[in-house]
Amino acid sequence: MKALRITQPGGPEVLEVAEVPTPAPGAGQILVRVRAAGLNRADLLQRRGHYPAPPGWPQDIPGMEYGGEIAALGAGVTDLRVGQRVFGLAGGGAQAEYLVVPAVLALPTPDSLSDIEGGAIPEAYITAHDALYTQGSLQPGERVLIHAVGSGVGIAALQIAKAAGCPVLGTSRSADKLARARALGLDVRIDAVKESFDVATIRATDGRGAALIIDFIGAEYLERNLNALALKGRIVFVSTLSGQHASLPIGTVMAKRARLIGTMLRGRSLDEKAAASRAFAEHVLPLLARAAIKVPIDKVFPLEQAPEAHRYMEENRNFGKVVFTV
Repeated sequence: MKALRITQPGGPEVLEVAEVPTPAPGAGQILVRVRAAGLNRADLLQRRGHYPAPPGWPQDIPGMEYGGEIAALGAGVTDLRVGQRVFGLAGGGAQAEYLVVPAVLALPTPDSLSDIEGGAIPEAYITAHDALYTQGSLQPGERVLIHAVGSGVGIAALQIAKAAGCPVLGTSRSADKLARARALGLDVRIDAVKESFDVATIRATDGRGAALIIDFIGAEYLERNLNALALKGRIVFVSTLSGQHASLPIGTVMAKRARLIGTMLRGRSLDEKAAASRAFAEHVLPLLARAAIKVPIDKVFPLEQAPEAHRYMEENRNFGKVVFTV
């Protein structure tokens, strides 16, 4: 089969499309003919040698989400069928013609969604739903502050929070991305280049702050996140783009009775990933199926143009998902 390989840690030039053996499904697994696979920042980190795939998944073939159809069933799989369209999470290996995944992670693709949409949904929307609800205990109507709101997970979190009737504030360093997020329902745009987001958040909420903050930035934003947080608020750390180490003003945490929550989806157990996928399927998939939420596809690349796709994402040019066709 054809697969995208990381030949060695490095820049986009280390990526190549090569012929590799087609895997076979074992017990409880399915073989998927992949039609589309989303590109995520975790793939960029894996290419650089900083984010290896979990044990049991291909280390040299990236890809954490897919859309396609079932090509073969492993022993014991009885609730799915060959030819059925599915999409879902993978620990790696999705940027290839064929992928073996546990059957419990495969979700039926609604007829209203294309394979490209299916390949763009799982990582961003399951992560966002899990961060908002399972980790962040989101309640209807709460004010939510989402950093990097123009990113794939940021857009997903914005849409899911708006579907719950929550006012959403969002930050970005791009005025264009803020404007495009406004079209998806963003209530308060905060240009992180022009103003301090904590001051802007307190001003926009009449001094109350945000009940829930979804953070992708990490160290650089920690103290200002606490400043922007409401009493009894929660901060969910999804990524650490600015670094992992920062001084923690414990007095502020205590005074606000704040909860600081870390989350990482890729490294979870199979049971935890299956539970997150089921929760997403129950609460969010119906919204996607009837187009109450629409997945913004920024750009589609053939797998052979993977180096260009990586450069495109590294330059922060995308708003929404970048997807490979396979």
